[in-house]
Amino acid sequence: MSRQIKLIWDFRGAASAKTAEHHEIHLKEYILSEKLALNTTGFEILNEMHAIAFMVVTDENMIAVRDRLKPHRGEVF
Repeated sequence: MSRQIKLIWDFRGAASAKTAEHHEIHLKEYILSEKLALNTTGFEILNEMHAIAFMVVTDENMIAVRDRLKPHRGEVF
């Protein structure tokens, strides 16, 4: 089984939670439009001024998705 990478987009400010929640919608749309075999997305509210949206990809898909969607960071899932 290949390694899974969590690609992360950071959002800061008073509207960060709503922005991260909305960004997840676009991540799901991207998965559908590209017909990827991925299904793990989400958003987390870290505090009132910082939230993240994320997508979990495999090693094989990571470079293509990273170059196309430009996440802020990534970590092993």
